Amino acid sequence: MDVIQVEHIRKRFGNKDALADVSFSIPKGEIFGFLGPSGSGKTTLIKILTAQLNPTSGQASVFNQPAEMMDQSAQKMRFGILTDNSGLYERLSIEENLELFRQLYDLPRSSIDKVLQFVNLSGERKKKVNLLSKGMRQRVMLACAIIHEPELLFLDEPTSALDPVNSAHIYKGLRYLNEKGTTIFLTTHDMAEAELICNRVAILYQGQIQTIGSPKELKRQHRENIVSVELINGEAYDLPIDEGTADQIADWMKRGLVDRLETKEPSLGDIFIKMTGSELL
Repeated sequence: MDVIQVEHIRKRFGNKDALADVSFSIPKGEIFGFLGPSGSGKTTLIKILTAQLNPTSGQASVFNQPAEMMDQSAQKMRFGILTDNSGLYERLSIEENLELFRQLYDLPRSSIDKVLQFVNLSGERKKKVNLLSKGMRQRVMLACAIIHEPELLFLDEPTSALDPVNSAHIYKGLRYLNEKGTTIFLTTHDMAEAELICNRVAILYQGQIQTIGSPKELKRQHRENIVSVELINGEAYDLPIDEGTADQIADWMKRGLVDRLETKEPSLGDIFIKMTGSELL
């Protein structure tokens, strides 16, 4: 069953298309990554899917209901969302902010302890939000988004302000949620992050999907016939796989000069550059 269906969505601001003829679907239980640089339309799509914006044309549905119905209370109970503007009460503590969400969803008090452990903030629960670093604020916003263990989770750049240790902690927690049945839609400009956690990804550039598939599928589709060779003297070569290269490598190996030999596999970042002609910033 598809949790999200997007058909020919277009969103226009003035004379510019933020999204142009975007179509895809996300089945239940998937971690789906929407990848692209800042300004490519990722956040706009999340706002459409959560009834914060209406599309100029096209259709989007969530839980087999039109996306514009996602602002109804019954639907809000089924999803969580983390964006840059996820509201926190600055003068309240982390725990007091979470208490508001606990009451909203009518959850047991133990849910606060559980979610604080999830985001690695158990020892910081009494801190006021206005005293938190950007990374800690982001973890609090994530805790608010997942305290009710939603069926569907929207994450807009979920680890952009986190250090590698806390990012790894969050990845582990998201996999746990996913294994329990939560479908996750995340946006990121971090291709390494997407390779690490996503079942499938879509690369978005200038409002259009350039390609879609699993990281493994995309790497296979865009693999170039290149072999990387490193010699014992430190020299390194990326060579086309052809008869001449085979003869050269055979000669080096015969003379014991080869230290490392491997087929070069593209990263998602390499694929992005190949498809768009642009560096990912």
